[in-house]
Amino acid sequence: MSSSLGTMFRITSFGESHGPCVGVVVEGCPAGLKIDMGEVQRDLARRSALSQPGATPRREPDEVRFLSGVYEGRATGAPLCMIIENTNIESGAYAEFVRKPRPGHADYPARVKYGGFNDPLGGGRFSGRITAGFVLAGAVARLVLRRAGIEVDAHTVAIGGVEAPPCDAQLIRERARLNALSCCDGPSAVRMVEAIEAARERGDSVGGVVECVARGLPPGIGEPVCAGIESEVARAVFAIPAVKGIEFGAGFALSRLCGSEANDPFAVSDGRIVTTKNDSGGVLGGMTTGMPLVLRVAFKPTPSIAMAQRTVDLDANEEVELAIRGRHDTCIVPRAVVVVESMVAIVLCDLALQSGFIPRVMRCQ
Repeated sequence: MSSSLGTMFRITSFGESHGPCVGVVVEGCPAGLKIDMGEVQRDLARRSALSQPGATPRREPDEVRFLSGVYEGRATGAPLCMIIENTNIESGAYAEFVRKPRPGHADYPARVKYGGFNDPLGGGRFSGRITAGFVLAGAVARLVLRRAGIEVDAHTVAIGGVEAPPCDAQLIRERARLNALSCCDGPSAVRMVEAIEAARERGDSVGGVVECVARGLPPGIGEPVCAGIESEVARAVFAIPAVKGIEFGAGFALSRLCGSEANDPFAVSDGRIVTTKNDSGGVLGGMTTGMPLVLRVAFKPTPSIAMAQRTVDLDANEEVELAIRGRHDTCIVPRAVVVVESMVAIVLCDLALQSGFIPRVMRCQ
């Protein structure tokens, strides 16, 4: 099982949904970085289910514990180990899924691949619960990037067929914090909540889209051809459960344009090379252009739904009907916003260290 990501800023995720804890080990964090515990905890709070429409009723405090790598509030250069204890576990509802795999979940392929020895409780290693570890690593990466003037922000742009209008990159952080859905447009957020509640009432679920923007990147970050920005970010983002698609800049819409329309013309602004538009999403040849990195991530609807579904009883080798019990999200998109930010920040931190843009030791702060 592969649980590591990155080269110089390298993370290793561990834990299962109903195990003692989930967490992450971060290698390569620059020594001397001041670790803002409050900021790490705030990012965890953004991922939690508290007060978010459509979120699971599973409630846990999610308090981070640093086990290594910090001395007197600063990173030592040794591996950082961070954990969150799982304190609110109800495993009884999952016993049935060992022999009756849930449609849309990893139950069946995991049973085949690991010979039935995988932990099935709460989805085990394949649960969205593991993203708490990603958020921990992302919070540290964000602290590193901020020292270099790089900011990463994400927001909800679609849920249940409701699409929000575009938002200026400079305003995403401010506007996305105004509502529980992390949507920059208030009226759209209201309609999204209505779509979530309608799905909940009929025992169904909805998916959506998260947009992420990174500002302050210099030109040339990325290691082409096999470790360019797009390929590394996509690899990290697809580690998030329920992700089914990603596009950069104008994405698939570029396929419908002519080159004269799709190309981003270069220009000079205040002595700096810029492009007059950013349909490339701030990436050319796998390297940053100096323009904002823009990407959108598509999340499928939560597969655990109250409506009856068809599956197979693997022991009896016959088709059966399955009604899923337990605590599940009607829509995971609002909780996924900070997870997308985190994965993008982790990759950018790694690639910026590889390029030499960020030093290995941070002496002043």
